[in-house]
Amino acid sequence: MSLSRNDKAAVVEDVGKQIARAQTLALAEYRGLTVEHLNALRRQARDKGVYLHVLKNTLARRAVAGTTFEVAKESMVGPLIYSFSEDAVAAAKVIADFAKGNDKLIVKGGAYAGKALDANGVKALAAIPSREVLIAQIAGMLRSPIQRLAGVLAALAEQKGAAA
Repeated sequence: MSLSRNDKAAVVEDVGKQIARAQTLALAEYRGLTVEHLNALRRQARDKGVYLHVLKNTLARRAVAGTTFEVAKESMVGPLIYSFSEDAVAAAKVIADFAKGNDKLIVKGGAYAGKALDANGVKALAAIPSREVLIAQIAGMLRSPIQRLAGVLAALAEQKGAAA
């Protein structure tokens, strides 16, 4: 069943709102996936804050026109599922992780920071740790020298206490 002109405009507007907040776009071909698999993918995306939607490619091209995601227009061919995320790696991570466990989902491409990504680019972006993990790693790196200094000072105090 085809969409009316008003319905198409509403879809483009909805996707445009998601694009305005998003940093990353990941595209994947979903041909052959069962409804159960699609529902599982949608559930994972929802849990990670990723907007995941099957769109007509012409409507998607209209929605990305004039945005940083316009560079991915050439990849918008065939039955695709579109994922947008505010987190720089979340959309790529959801698609790439699901594709690892399901050979029917094929990563096609995407866009990040105004640059088009091929399938390998999306997978590389997915390999980057999430924002929370990076913050935790930085906090651990900042804490490490302080811990070492405290250990050295404690050892010095212990030596002076033993000498006295």
